[in-house]
Amino acid sequence: MGRSVTNINLPRYKKVNIGDIIIGITIFLISLTCLLPFVHVVAKSLSADAYVIANKVFLWPKELTFDAYAKIFADQSILQSFYVTVIITVLFTILGMIITVCAAYPLSRKQLKGRVALTFLFMFTMYFTGGIIPEYLLINQLGLLDTIWSLVLPGAFSAFNLLILKTSITSTVPVSLEESARMDGAGHFRILWHIVLPITKPILATLSLFYAVGRWNMYQDALFYITYNTELRPLQLKLYYLVVQATESFQLELTQVSTSNPEVLKASIVVFATLPILCIYPFVQKYFVKGVMIGSIKE
Repeated sequence: MGRSVTNINLPRYKKVNIGDIIIGITIFLISLTCLLPFVHVVAKSLSADAYVIANKVFLWPKELTFDAYAKIFADQSILQSFYVTVIITVLFTILGMIITVCAAYPLSRKQLKGRVALTFLFMFTMYFTGGIIPEYLLINQLGLLDTIWSLVLPGAFSAFNLLILKTSITSTVPVSLEESARMDGAGHFRILWHIVLPITKPILATLSLFYAVGRWNMYQDALFYITYNTELRPLQLKLYYLVVQATESFQLELTQVSTSNPEVLKASIVVFATLPILCIYPFVQKYFVKGVMIGSIKE
């Protein structure tokens, strides 16, 4: 009689890799260094003034209160600055992406004569600039001082973003795909709109976030160019003035933010200015992952 043998599938245990554990712990610690300071700021903004002054607030609020945020939202000038910042950021991002795309696409095409020299000229601006004084004189001569365009036009183009997009188009858009479109009678604008932009969507989303975050956090140009028209002060500049005044006098004149401790006010201002970007980032995060994977898999 034959003997039947039953195969029993035993569970296989994955070997523990010490290197993976070390890498995981390192990434976790680095993440904490980025997260814990923001958690500390949030806790201070939600705590009573007495505990903040006594340095007893660390990662959890003491006597939870929203008084600092209530006083911020009660000041109409802060809300006006918030609206101005949103408008400037949207205009700045749209204009910057249009200029970047219109410059990167022709520079990525081999049939453009002199594209190497033109690319070098754009890259040259990353190492040398005209300086703040010539830029201010130019803005003054163009009549852009105390206008919203002084905060949009000067920095609406980034040579760094141009080089990133140019490299992405060159590496991700096959030449054969463009040649097939040309054989079907497609022109440059149609190829750009229907082929190049859909393929490079991840990098476009990434660069859009770069433009938006860069414009949202800027206040130095507004400090120079917006001097008399206080209604055009963006959020970062407005909050800068509030913090300076609160630190010097403990009482803000011409505003309703008048009784908060400077440390609590600073913390609430940081959270107020950071939350919009944090709310937008999760919707763009997937494009970052796709952008990293571009070029890593070859069919």
